[in-house]
Amino acid sequence: MLSHHLKGAVEDLRSLIEITQKDIDDIKQAQNDPQFDRLSLKEEKLKNFESKKAMIDHAISTLMTSNPNKQLPELLDAEQHKYLEELKEELNNLREINKEYAKLVLIVSNVYNEFLERIVPTEMQGYNKVASKGASILQVRV
Repeated sequence: MLSHHLKGAVEDLRSLIEITQKDIDDIKQAQNDPQFDRLSLKEEKLKNFESKKAMIDHAISTLMTSNPNKQLPELLDAEQHKYLEELKEELNNLREINKEYAKLVLIVSNVYNEFLERIVPTEMQGYNKVASKGASILQVRV
């Protein structure tokens, strides 16, 4: 059963990496809608992974308590060791691709905020941002 959960967790991570790569490609093409469309799928894959991880933790804990005199590497077979290595590798891959995605999101966010600030300048009044009186680009006529 442990091998089944490990294999499923690796597959979920690979799916998350693939989805995130598509998000990166869409950010570079300035296509927002496909990213929002994939958001529910991404959340579902993440919940599936977390569930499988909990089952993996439980299975390993059960193995360890039923064999208190053995170390974990001795309790796992070759296939489980292989899946654990793949899991570790895919977690690192996901971390790297998420860092790249986060950088792009931050850049896009800063660009939009800068444009908005140029259109409607704001100033801080206490903890609140309010539009200042002299919006240079935006002009309203009645």
